[in-house]
Amino acid sequence: MKKRTKIIILSAMILLLGVTAYLNVVLNSSINSNDTVIETSSYFQTYRSDRESTRDQEMLYYDAIIASESSSEEAVKNAQSAKLSLVNQMEKELVVEGLIKAKGFEDCVVTISDNNVNAVVKASSLTSTQVAQIVSVIQTELTSVNLANIKIIPVE
Repeated sequence: MKKRTKIIILSAMILLLGVTAYLNVVLNSSINSNDTVIETSSYFQTYRSDRESTRDQEMLYYDAIIASESSSEEAVKNAQSAKLSLVNQMEKELVVEGLIKAKGFEDCVVTISDNNVNAVVKASSLTSTQVAQIVSVIQTELTSVNLANIKIIPVE
């Protein structure tokens, strides 16, 4: 009876060791796949946060020029014009980002500068159809942008 009890206990311990090893492998692969998702979404969140704080600083700068009594009339007009231009740019970026997401992309960030547009899209790769969809959205919303000035970057 003692020998049989020892065999049962040893078998149970081996079984528990096997279950522990299996759970370790499964949970580690789950954690690694979640890390990738967190890093990618973190990229988009970080970019948006940085862009927003930079724009807030720009707005404060323009507001300071506009509110300053020592600013010349020309400086105030230039600051008002630059502020209005920045607001328009922010609005266009937001609209284009929303329309690209509406095409089925999980996330994207769009930056517009002078005649250039950069679109960073959450995707491992893009097909020619997907690129055409993104270009179509950009050219529809920003009619003055040439195809050569549009850059689309997939980020996984």
